[in-house]
Formats: sequence, structure tokens, C-alpha cells
Amino acid sequence: MGKRAVFVGLHQAIRLGAVLAGMLAAASPGAGRAQQFSADIVMQQGMAALAPGRLRVLDGKARIEVPEFADGFFLIDTATPSAYFVQPGLRIYMDARRSSQLTRLLVSVDTDGPCRNWQAMARLAGSAEQGNWRCERVGEELIDGRAADVFRVLSGSGQLFGWIDRDRKFPLRIKTEDGTVIALAHIRDEPQSASSFAVPPNFRKFSPETLIERIERSDVLITGEKDKARP
Repeated sequence: MGKRAVFVGLHQAIRLGAVLAGMLAAASPGAGRAQQFSADIVMQQGMAALAPGRLRVLDGKARIEVPEFADGFFLIDTATPSAYFVQPGLRIYMDARRSSQLTRLLVSVDTDGPCRNWQAMARLAGSAEQGNWRCERVGEELIDGRAADVFRVLSGSGQLFGWIDRDRKFPLRIKTEDGTVIALAHIRDEPQSASSFAVPPNFRKFSPETLIERIERSDVLITGEKDKARP
């Protein structure tokens, strides 16, 4: 076989390998798009179904919009970690704290040990009573055709169960001890805009604690002035 034939054969083999690699990447749900999707948030409390919300996820960051907080949205980043509530109408944002359990549970997690991120977000929210979280894998299930690992989760406030999407590294369903079910529906693998997961630079951070302190300080000053004015 001549050198030219060897070269042509090698070139064709390289091209075939690249094509196969591309096909495998496209066929794998977790390849390149595992952290770029949107979904509906469906919640059930007892017999009552709450109005659905919306979730967007991009590379470990999540944006949550729910009717309960119609004047804004939540931005969560497990890498920082951070959780903010953003109000575009007022051009302000604030720490989410314990305003919604969604900011502590609907976050990107490690499929081998989801408790690390859940506990970090609970601590960020100031939930000291949560204690140390422990995750025990108890099985696997198909949720709407998606493979999910099932975890039993124990914390200082009780237990819950979480169904984690292996490819997307995100909870598909969570059931808390009081029977509340939080689930994702109509998951769509689609591009997300990075700007949707960032607080606009011209927004001001609002601190309720600072406002309360200012009000209390003003009351003290006003009371003091009144006392001085008395004969």
C-alpha cells in the first residue's frame, strides 16, 4: 500500500471518528446541555394544587419565578453560594433568606451526594435548625421517562425525599415531611441567556435589617427631641 493510500485511509478514519463522537454527544442528554434547560414548577400541598411557576437553569445557576412572588424572581447560584430576590419594578434586590423553600431545594446538586449543596443553601438562608443533612440513596425510578436516583434526606427539621435527574444534576421531584410535593414538568432542553441569571448592575441591594435599624434610630431621635422639649 502506497503512502498516499495510507494517508487517505487515516484521514477517513479521523473523519469517521469525529462524526461518531458528534453523534454520541448529541445522543447523550447530559453532554453539553445538562445544565441548560427550563421547566414548569408544579407544587401540591395536600389536596390543593398551587399555581405553577417557572424554572430556568444554566451551569449551576437557577432562576425561579412563582405566582406567590409575582413582583420579582429568585436567582440562585450554588457555586457562590447566593440566593437573591430581584424586584425589577423597584430596581432592587435582596437576600432571599427563608422567603421560599424553593431557593433551598430547587438547586443544582451532586448526584453522588446532593446533601452538600442542600445544606449549604439552608445555611445561607439562616436555617440553623436544619443541622447536618444526611443523604441515603434508596433506589432509582423513571420520572416521565428520565432516570432519577431516589434519596432519603435527613436534617435537623425532619426528612424529605428527593428524585435527582442523573444527567441534569437537578431534582425532578421533592416530597417534604408534611406531604408537600415539588416537581418539574415539561422540561425543555433549550439555550438560556446568561443575562437572565445576573442581577442588573444598576440595581441597588436592599437590606430590610438596615431599614428597620434606621426606623428604630429615627424613633429614638424623635422621642429624645420630644423629651428635651418638655418643660
